[in-house]
Amino acid sequence: MSIAYVAVTVITIVANAGAALADFVRAKFVLANSAAVGIPPSWIPLLGALKAAGAAGLLLGLLGVRLIGIAAAVGLVLFFAGAIAVHVRSRVLHNIASGPGPFFALAVASLALASATQF
Repeated sequence: MSIAYVAVTVITIVANAGAALADFVRAKFVLANSAAVGIPPSWIPLLGALKAAGAAGLLLGLLGVRLIGIAAAVGLVLFFAGAIAVHVRSRVLHNIASGPGPFFALAVASLALASATQF
């Protein structure tokens, strides 16, 4: 396992677990952001669960269940690509770089490194 793979994946796990927690506690910034892009508040727990599942899957990948880790990374890439698309569709572009953009980049990096790492 490469140091880069472990480091990037741990950062991705922590970031997504933190984002999921913010969704679960319905943090003010989560409610404001979802309202700005037209996401109903009733969807927030599901979105948090998807982020938490992605973080858990990445952790399983680090622990040796490689295909689950890769599948989780693919899921997170698709999730955050969708989040960016929702921001673009709703013309809320000012917070892509501080919202879904970094999460998307971390998910892509985790996927690339997981796919390239020899176990």
